[in-house]
Amino acid sequence: MSEATTVRPSATSQTLTGGLVTLFAFCCGAIVANLYYAQPIVELIAPDIGLSSKAASFIVSLTQIGYALGLLLLVPLADLFENRRLMIGTALIAGAGLLAAGLSTQPSVFLALSLLIGFSSVSVQMLIPLAAHLAPESSRGRVVGNIMGGLLLGILLARPVSSLVADHFGWRTVFIGAAGVMLVIIVLMALTIPKRQPSHKASYGNLMASLLTLLQKQPVLRQRALYQGLMFASFSLFWTAAPIELMRHYGLSQSQIALFALVGAIGAFAAPIAGRLADAGHTRHASRAAMIIAGGAFLIGWTGPGYSVIGLALTGVLLDFACQMNMVLGQRAVYALDANSRARLNALYMTTIFIGGAIGSAIASPLYEAAGWQGVVIAGAALPLLALLIFVLKEHGRRHA
Repeated sequence: MSEATTVRPSATSQTLTGGLVTLFAFCCGAIVANLYYAQPIVELIAPDIGLSSKAASFIVSLTQIGYALGLLLLVPLADLFENRRLMIGTALIAGAGLLAAGLSTQPSVFLALSLLIGFSSVSVQMLIPLAAHLAPESSRGRVVGNIMGGLLLGILLARPVSSLVADHFGWRTVFIGAAGVMLVIIVLMALTIPKRQPSHKASYGNLMASLLTLLQKQPVLRQRALYQGLMFASFSLFWTAAPIELMRHYGLSQSQIALFALVGAIGAFAAPIAGRLADAGHTRHASRAAMIIAGGAFLIGWTGPGYSVIGLALTGVLLDFACQMNMVLGQRAVYALDANSRARLNALYMTTIFIGGAIGSAIASPLYEAAGWQGVVIAGAALPLLALLIFVLKEHGRRHA
């Protein structure tokens, strides 16, 4: 059975243009933002729908769990079905889920919709492997890095946009507006994204079974997914707990929190840098540096000067930079493993990452209530430093082997 992937010639020529790469980046950023709109405004959403403060962070974690499930169950279909149609279908469901969430009044319904929004916002992870498949090997890291830059800007800008809109128009407007953005994205994808019809003919069951085979056969995939899963758990822990700390301890408004979150968007510049470093063969050194930076970023908050709004902002910038750099480095390494299985490799890689993110978000509120910001600092620093320890031990074993 052939697993080669065929692409229409017209699609190849379109995908190599800078304009289409920019469009990919914009679509990725707008879609992935769905996962992060709720993060800085859970303190507003929870009391309005009757959810306790301790359970507020489950809004974020359920969205990330839904995304992980979508990555595992939907993204592999990009190796089986025509990609553009699949992406439009999932985007339609995401738009409907966002609109329903904006109108919801019951906690159970809102939490279920949070899961659905995450589950259906996975077309971004079909766009990136498509770009990687069509990009030349010599510039694949740069292309993926540029698109990831757009995706990461979507992640980082979603928080300040959400805070600002919620502060002036209410949190429901955030979700209803996001549904409108998805409608625009659907039209853009229908008009501009090239078609890609894989020639893989396996059944869905066989396709899913192949995920386990890939996971068993690819140690690089397992390692990079573990490193980034720990890093993303730290990232999600910080960005779920930080708005709570800023509101309760420093008395910041949602608009002020938006400015705080906007500073973190500086970290998006890490993605293109990481892509170029990977193309130049510096993946190992850059990975080690990213893990050290992430652990050190949290430890800033352990000091007196670091425990301030400016100190927390610096932590956010460094953490975002390190996390995004390590993610792109990992993607570049994973995409190089098997060109015919990139959608499934990406599904496994990103599923692990967002499981880590969901865990980080889920423990944020309970940890903050039990141990305060210092508890968040300790846990947040421990996660990337654990990744660093595993990375160093693997490198030591590789050199001796």
